[in-house]
Amino acid sequence: MKPFLDKDFLLDTPTARHLFHDYAETAPIFDWHCHLSAKEIFENRQPDDLFELWLTGDHYKWRAMRSAGVPERLVTGDGAPQEKFRAFAKTLSLAPGNPLVHWSHLELQRYFGIDAFLCEKTADAIWAQSKAAIDAGDFRPQTLIRNSNVFALCTTDDPADSLEWHVKLRDSGFDVPVLPAFRPDKAIAVENVGFASWVEALSARVGYAVTDYASLQKALEERLVFFQSLGCVASDQSVASLVPVPTNEAQWNATFQKALRGEALTKMETDAYHFATLQMLGRLYAKHGLAMELHLGAMRNNNTRQFLALGPDTGYDSIDDPQQANGLSRLLDSLDRDGALPRTILFTLNPKDNYVFGSMLGNFQSDEAKSKLQFGSAWWFNDNIDGMTLQLKALANLGVLGCFVGMVTDSRSFLSYPRHEYFRRILCGILGQWVEAGLFPNDDDLLQPIVEGIAFTNARDYFLK
Repeated sequence: MKPFLDKDFLLDTPTARHLFHDYAETAPIFDWHCHLSAKEIFENRQPDDLFELWLTGDHYKWRAMRSAGVPERLVTGDGAPQEKFRAFAKTLSLAPGNPLVHWSHLELQRYFGIDAFLCEKTADAIWAQSKAAIDAGDFRPQTLIRNSNVFALCTTDDPADSLEWHVKLRDSGFDVPVLPAFRPDKAIAVENVGFASWVEALSARVGYAVTDYASLQKALEERLVFFQSLGCVASDQSVASLVPVPTNEAQWNATFQKALRGEALTKMETDAYHFATLQMLGRLYAKHGLAMELHLGAMRNNNTRQFLALGPDTGYDSIDDPQQANGLSRLLDSLDRDGALPRTILFTLNPKDNYVFGSMLGNFQSDEAKSKLQFGSAWWFNDNIDGMTLQLKALANLGVLGCFVGMVTDSRSFLSYPRHEYFRRILCGILGQWVEAGLFPNDDDLLQPIVEGIAFTNARDYFLK
């Protein structure tokens, strides 16, 4: 019987152990998609305890706790920090197979040297041990980033954001680049109640009134250029699905005007606006050299009662089940026909579409970059052993695995970097199995660049070419 989470966790063959420990384990991390706060990184405040590091804002943990019957008072409510920590510890003991068990214990090992399993009977001792380590040590955001071997990271930022904290970080001398990523979801979501307010905020940011679709495009391009002045190399869009609706600029503008007036929009109007705006953005990214990330397939804010009580991003999202192939093909093809298809990374939240997305890549590759179109790593509900394995094998079967840009944390936590380790162990485990089954040569001249590329160098070269 193997011990829990030992040094060879997930590495079931000698080849896997060699590939991980000799090539993947110490590779730098380029965390090119996360939700860390540039403000928190700049302010660099020492946390009080593991509750603050772990349980504030982490909807992954909140969902698990609710499923274990923990009352909301101990999830997002006014319960005491240690009491909430005990509730989370009890939840972990009921959750074999959940990646939270693995992530949490990798973090305890890597940052606190704690090997004990976190459960109800060990919660108070681990709380005390971690609190003592925090009180005696340096667990500030910048230190955690440096100590995690982070080469660079990309935050997620709205076009109307000032980026003042990125400016301050740039000028502060912090030696790990914190780059803004352009996320214009609020420009796309014309149907949202807050759309008109967001347009007002964008107008205030650019210094002129955004009153029609043409001025929206002008403002977005100006903000994109400003983002690039602070090192932006990527954009990110999250939509449930793509529905290609034939339309023209007059219709997009009419939809824009209706939204500003607060009038209800039809589904056809919103679908057409979404598709046209993604086309417009794709052309801007190609013009300015940004990579385009498309996160498709999330069904958000399902629980109206809790959305009204707690707001978005509190653990009430799930996987949508739309038909993706046609809309995705039409978007990519329309950009490609105009010579305006940027480097693009496709993320699917629904694993049923792994082969849809994996096969779509080959339709639009070119010599502009190795795997100009990428199949993004297993995302959100899929960043677990099964989800990562399925995504990696789909990509390997349909594309060129050695050109893959690898893992992201997609996290709001400064302790989340062991998710890269988790991914790398799974990757090396798969490669090790293939080598030892005679499916790929046992040749380090071939294997080393594949492992090091997927762990780090492919992403570095893809985004920072």
